[in-house]
Amino acid sequence: MTTYNSFKFISNEYPLILASASPRRSSLLTGLGIPIKVVPSTIEENDNTEDPVMFSLNIAHKKAEDVYSKIKDGWILGADTIVVIDDNILGKPRDYMDAKKILKRLSGRKHMVFTGFCILNPLGRIAHMEHVKSEVVIRDLDDKEIDAYLATGEPFDKAGAYAVQGVGSFMIKGIYGSYTNVVGLPICELILALKKIKAIPNFP
Repeated sequence: MTTYNSFKFISNEYPLILASASPRRSSLLTGLGIPIKVVPSTIEENDNTEDPVMFSLNIAHKKAEDVYSKIKDGWILGADTIVVIDDNILGKPRDYMDAKKILKRLSGRKHMVFTGFCILNPLGRIAHMEHVKSEVVIRDLDDKEIDAYLATGEPFDKAGAYAVQGVGSFMIKGIYGSYTNVVGLPICELILALKKIKAIPNFP
């Protein structure tokens, strides 16, 4: 198998380790034909910093390190996506009323989505870290629409209480920047990073 500085390229026999249980991230990667093995991180997604860039990067790094401590081999990808409005980070809603409060806050306004990602090489060292920012504009939502969306159950495990690739797309008026970043993984930047660090020989 072809190597670079003794590291194997990502392949079916040597897949990229995804330190995330997110089906959206898995789907994005498998859709590209990149072999992956899902090994979810078990760290708590919280941090002391209020800076959204450092928050997303720190959590992404911690996720990757957590999984490397168990695997001890392979290219490992950690990622964290957060929603920010009025300089406040919006996490996953705690319950129905919290989700409704978040959606009312986003209604008729623009907000930012940050995804930080960290790639560890097979020795567990940082090969690449980067964050990507996108701007999302939500149209005005009335209470009936918000209640109906909450009834689908979709918002409750999503940062910002919506899924851009799901039913939540009905409220998206515009996206400025990477769409896949809002889904949970900035694919353009990730592929460039994987090529740069020689985790993959070329793409497509």
